[in-house]
Amino acid sequence: MTTGDLGVDTRTRSSVITARAAATFDPVGRSVATARSFVRDTLQGWGFTDIVDDAVVLTSELVTNAVVHAGTAAEVLCLRTGDGARIEVADRYPEREIPLQQSLATMGSPDREGGRGLQLCAALASRWGVDYTPTHKQVWFQLDLPERPVGIRTAGPSLPTDLLPLADGRVRVAVIQIDRTGAVTAWNEDAEELFGYAADQVTGKPLTDFAAWPHTPGTSTGIAEALQLSRWEGSYGIRGADGRVTPVYASHLRVRDADGDPSTVCLLVRDHERAVLQTPLRGPVHPDPANLTEGHAADPFEVFIGSPAPDDLDGLLQRTVERARDMLDGDAAFLLLATDDETELEVRASTGLPSARQRFARVPVEAGPGRYGSARMPSVHEDLSEVPGAVPLLNGTGLRSVVTVPLKVEGRLTGSLGVAAEAPDRYSNEEALRLQFAADRIALAVESARLGELERHRRGSLSFLVEASDLLAGTLDRDQTLALMAQMTVPTLATWCAVYTIADQSSEPYLSYVLHEDEERIDGLKALLARIAPPDPVPTPGARVWNTPSEAAHEAALRTSMRSLGLGEPASVSSGIGTTLATSSAVGGETVVLPLVARNRVIGMLTLGKPSDEHFRQEDLELAEDLSRRAALALDNARLYSERTAISQSLQRSLLPPELPDVPGVEVEVIYRAAGEGNEVGGDFYDLFPIRDGAYGFAIGDVCGTGPEAAAVTGLARHALRLLAREGFGGPAVLERLNAAILDEGARSRFLTLLYGELWPQEDGSAVLKVVCAGHPLPLRLRQDGTVEPAAEPQPLLGVMDDLELYEQTVVLDPGDVLLCVTDGVTERREGPRMLGDDGLTDVLTTCTGLTAGAVAARIMRAVERFASDAPSDDMAILAMRVPGLQKD
Repeated sequence: MTTGDLGVDTRTRSSVITARAAATFDPVGRSVATARSFVRDTLQGWGFTDIVDDAVVLTSELVTNAVVHAGTAAEVLCLRTGDGARIEVADRYPEREIPLQQSLATMGSPDREGGRGLQLCAALASRWGVDYTPTHKQVWFQLDLPERPVGIRTAGPSLPTDLLPLADGRVRVAVIQIDRTGAVTAWNEDAEELFGYAADQVTGKPLTDFAAWPHTPGTSTGIAEALQLSRWEGSYGIRGADGRVTPVYASHLRVRDADGDPSTVCLLVRDHERAVLQTPLRGPVHPDPANLTEGHAADPFEVFIGSPAPDDLDGLLQRTVERARDMLDGDAAFLLLATDDETELEVRASTGLPSARQRFARVPVEAGPGRYGSARMPSVHEDLSEVPGAVPLLNGTGLRSVVTVPLKVEGRLTGSLGVAAEAPDRYSNEEALRLQFAADRIALAVESARLGELERHRRGSLSFLVEASDLLAGTLDRDQTLALMAQMTVPTLATWCAVYTIADQSSEPYLSYVLHEDEERIDGLKALLARIAPPDPVPTPGARVWNTPSEAAHEAALRTSMRSLGLGEPASVSSGIGTTLATSSAVGGETVVLPLVARNRVIGMLTLGKPSDEHFRQEDLELAEDLSRRAALALDNARLYSERTAISQSLQRSLLPPELPDVPGVEVEVIYRAAGEGNEVGGDFYDLFPIRDGAYGFAIGDVCGTGPEAAAVTGLARHALRLLAREGFGGPAVLERLNAAILDEGARSRFLTLLYGELWPQEDGSAVLKVVCAGHPLPLRLRQDGTVEPAAEPQPLLGVMDDLELYEQTVVLDPGDVLLCVTDGVTERREGPRMLGDDGLTDVLTTCTGLTAGAVAARIMRAVERFASDAPSDDMAILAMRVPGLQKD
């Protein structure tokens, strides 16, 4: 049965299924992350990168509903069609239906742990539905690929020579071929000229070693994905032999050779020569020849801006500033986008300016009084030297005249477009009108592309936070949590990261972890941060700018440079000018600090940094703030777990006896294993201690149960035995008084099996023992001839009845004899229906004739461990004593 009562389109797809992939996930929490990875890998393998983030988010919610909330296995099926992908998630809980009589808005709250899966399907999927069978419930959703016309050839109109794009006298096109592993296999002469590497220097090395890839979470394709696409076109950078990054414009084409092996051919030119490679605009262009006649020349802005791809915001903005500069014959142009509250403008594209330095920098909308100080109105500055600071973005650039106009959509400010020139008096109101006319035509397209970018960023951020939460929740180790925090932020959100931790309210912040995307810069960065004071632990939420690292790096670089020129005092220890300058470049951009607040206390700071003169996007800072909240809680949980584990282990170790004493003429060996993770002491215990001259007490016991409650009785028993024995009481009296002490514990008391004895080594090489076996497995005596026999008789256990009548038995160990004492964790070792038992223990002991006490104990433990494959479920203790006899001269 298929339900459609919620307004859900449940029509089956008519497209032909071209591929499928299926997997089943067990009803455990870690299956959710595994399912996300399965869907991500499947869709990326199919080349469906445009819908991966949405598919991962939806799959995560639906699999969570199955394995966590419904508690059943989840079956995930991915189907590829010609125009998208259909994903089906089935569980074995058909009774858990969706509410048929409610609207989608009431199906679940976004703030709840569950119930959001169907809401997300309705919001993100092209189609979705729910199918019921007597044994399964299946939720499916369809994601269609965006329309991307292929195979369309277009041609631009004929243009006057002065309107053609500018290029160097010699245009060089680097041709690079990359194999399926991402390694360079071909490198032509133009590539050598552009980047300074000879072919033999780069052949066989990954392209990622040289590519400076612009990665913004959720809004761009990584280099690995780009090399897998059939076609790709865009901008990035190549690190040259001189260490500088050359901005390039690239066109990638995926091909295969005669043997069917795929590779990628990359054509690269300098970024300002992108017109050489840039693909013609999507969609057919129908130029009107009448517009090209004399007196009706086409506006260059209109000719070149065209209709960019709907999801290519950066390309649209960059093309806009370039055409605006050409239209007004300027030396530079820039475009800024307004924040949601319209109080600031963020630099998103520029030409003729140091764009890498200014990208994502922010300036206020209202920079000063009057119309010329507001970005909401067109303005013309004839000479900036007369009004310094009027356009903060142009400070120190040498540009003199500038015209700026607002971008508005339905009366709301969405951005600002400006063109500047080095000469004064270049622009008047006439140029402002032309630029405003162009801005009005492009404003709606810019706003539409910006909203699309925000939506993709939001979806990518949601997927990022889901995976980050899973990773952080998967460990309670403090050091691993610190490493995860840094690795999730670098390079996704920042170029480098430092984590400071605060032990308690009175402690100073401590630099705990440093990470840089370039491993060679980590040591220099760590040394720099160690020399400066840490940021103040302010609990105010949100990111705040921290300028100290950048200032300290610049000062260090300046001092090193002066020393290298002989202008400063020589330093006794110098890291070298190369290291100092590299560190300065690494932290020379914007640095922000986010507090790590957990349980109303600042437990540390997360510091994120950019390289020289780069700035953070507001969306990235908001994502980092969300991550910091999750990371702070994970770090505090790890701290609490570590503290409690340390306390538990310290208390447990206090229940173990100190080092065993040397008993003259007797070999003693003990092996102890506590059941349960993190337990050092359980319900089993042992002890060996001197009572008086020539006499020693020994004990091995088993408290009912395991864990801390049993360990408490263990401590009571061990300390009481020592105290009573040293007061001169015999074995029966010691155990009777211990029995009374256990019963006095009331509801906390637990019964106890105990083997207690006193040992007297003799001058003839033998040893006399007096033992009391209170409900404990009987001690076994191994004689030199290989026979094994019990060395005591069973008596009542302790902690059950008030009046006990116990007695002690005397055992004489002849030279070569062994006395083996164990707890029931040894004899009751199980493998299915089989149990080792007393007979199995006896059989193992008969093979130990002639062995030392240590070898006997080790052989017994080895036999117990090999008896079953599962980890022991009960505590185990083995005490072996052997009388070697007198040494002959």
